[in-house]
Amino acid sequence: MKRFLLLITLFITAGKFSFAQYWQQKVKYTMNIDMNVQNNRFTGKQKLEYWNNSPDTLTKVFFHLYFNAFQPGSMMDQRSRRQGTISIPGVGRDWDDRVADRIQNLKPDEIGYQKILSLSMNGKPQQFSVQETILEVKLDKPIAPKAKAVFDMDFEAQVPLQIRRSGRDNPQTRVRYSMSQWYPKICEYDTDGWHPVPYIGREFFGVWGDFDVSIAIDKKYILGATGYLQNPDQIGYGYESAGAKVNRPAGGKLTWRFIAPNVHDFAWAADPGFIHKSKTIRDSLTIHLLYKTTTASEKEWDQLFANAEKAFPFIEKTFGTYAYKQFSFVQGGDGGMEYPMMTLLTSPGAWLHELLHNWYYGMLATNESLYPWMDEGLTQYAGHRVQLFMNNSPDFISAEDYMNYFQTIKSGKEEPLITHADHYNTNFAYGTAVYSKGAIFFEQLGYIVGSQAMDKILLEYYRQWRFKHPGVNDFIRIAEKVSDIKLDWYKEYWINTTRTIDYSIDSLWEEAGKTNIRIRKNGIMPMPLDILISWKKGAKDMHYVPMSLMYGSKPAEDTAIARKVYDAWRWTHPTYTIQADGRLTDIAVVEIDPSLRMADTERRNSRFAW
Repeated sequence: MKRFLLLITLFITAGKFSFAQYWQQKVKYTMNIDMNVQNNRFTGKQKLEYWNNSPDTLTKVFFHLYFNAFQPGSMMDQRSRRQGTISIPGVGRDWDDRVADRIQNLKPDEIGYQKILSLSMNGKPQQFSVQETILEVKLDKPIAPKAKAVFDMDFEAQVPLQIRRSGRDNPQTRVRYSMSQWYPKICEYDTDGWHPVPYIGREFFGVWGDFDVSIAIDKKYILGATGYLQNPDQIGYGYESAGAKVNRPAGGKLTWRFIAPNVHDFAWAADPGFIHKSKTIRDSLTIHLLYKTTTASEKEWDQLFANAEKAFPFIEKTFGTYAYKQFSFVQGGDGGMEYPMMTLLTSPGAWLHELLHNWYYGMLATNESLYPWMDEGLTQYAGHRVQLFMNNSPDFISAEDYMNYFQTIKSGKEEPLITHADHYNTNFAYGTAVYSKGAIFFEQLGYIVGSQAMDKILLEYYRQWRFKHPGVNDFIRIAEKVSDIKLDWYKEYWINTTRTIDYSIDSLWEEAGKTNIRIRKNGIMPMPLDILISWKKGAKDMHYVPMSLMYGSKPAEDTAIARKVYDAWRWTHPTYTIQADGRLTDIAVVEIDPSLRMADTERRNSRFAW
């Protein structure tokens, strides 16, 4: 019997261990790029070392060919024109104005393309086919678990006219090249299998690894990029070492070599008119700034140094340490777009949101196609936190996100956050869900678990999942462990459905010198409640009602206010009554959630005042 029990124990333990194991693929890119600035084309040689750390045998691999989206009739073109047929009241056409119907009007020398000239694995040519923005490679020999394969590729590309994120000759900024999503990039493979997601305009997902990129380009061009410049004294343009004499090689081109360790993408921008400045804001962290004074003054751009110097200590204390030695603000793109160690900005205004992406897109790299809100929403929430710090203000500045969310509910266009980024029916619903409702998820979580627990959750999330690919369940489990509160219900309601919250003050009555207050749940989604009673003589007391599915309660957030904790409200029950130690006529105000963090869709019935 003891032997039988021992075998069962070993089996269960082994099962738990294998289930808990985490793996992710690894890559190393070595690329040599030769850029022709006259015809906006480049040739490339790519050596890709690929480590299959999965338990699976791979019979094929997939690559992204993003530039192929910028051709008339592409999926991005068709999708955008389809969105233009949808009209949102008070908003207008549903398409992204940056794309609209511009792709169908591109001329042959304005389209984008990536052509694969040759492809081999471990020295042997491979069969491949191109399906617009996806390259499918059927391997002559499978890649075994824990094995390494080396792919060698020759390719050529044409940089499209600036349409979305990447491209040339942006009419707004007049920056020549915004080079993002510019190289053949291997698709991610994880526990869900391959992710060969066609490029129709949404977000990205990449394999962690190292990049060694050499870019030969006209000598007059100045570059900003992901990674660390390896030959600054040959390049100059403000990159050279202090006191060094710049020694550029002969010829019409310069080769810029960048090394980027432990990232999942690589971007760069180039223009002969870039102004390049840099500043070391703390030990081993240099901020680079590359811009043209087309959309903002030199003074406005230079302010980014002071902003970064002030913000970084708070950001690192609150969200985790920045892992790299440099960050670059580079003018380019079509608004603001994040990449490892850099962001493209058309103007300085979006600097904070794009900088913070380097935490939740950059170092905590969720699958943005499946969980775009885990990047955009958390970045939006973090931005609010940093703004409060920068402005030294206690004000609640997430109000705009709540307003956007409520507006979308009223429009009837809301779609659940679990929707794949490419599959939202409207851009309107996507934007509100991913940015605003995503930000509210984290703001409201702080209401559920308490602000101090929320701060600990963010740091523990960073500590455990930095340089990995966390999903929503990974975040929820950390939040549960830190707060000692069950939160699966919160994920189910807020992420998987469009059910809403609405609590009202139903009635008040006095019995034996005490005041009873009945609260009614009008919405479908249950929540714990903070109910603040303000007395006419100036005193205040908080009445806290946990929700039954939490199996716990949050600690007091403001210990200066007396607090009464009740038994949990069973979510099936429509009403709950609390009791205050005082007469009804002595009450000035009763308010549900005075912090405004709970996304109650009808605030007018949440407050009673004499």
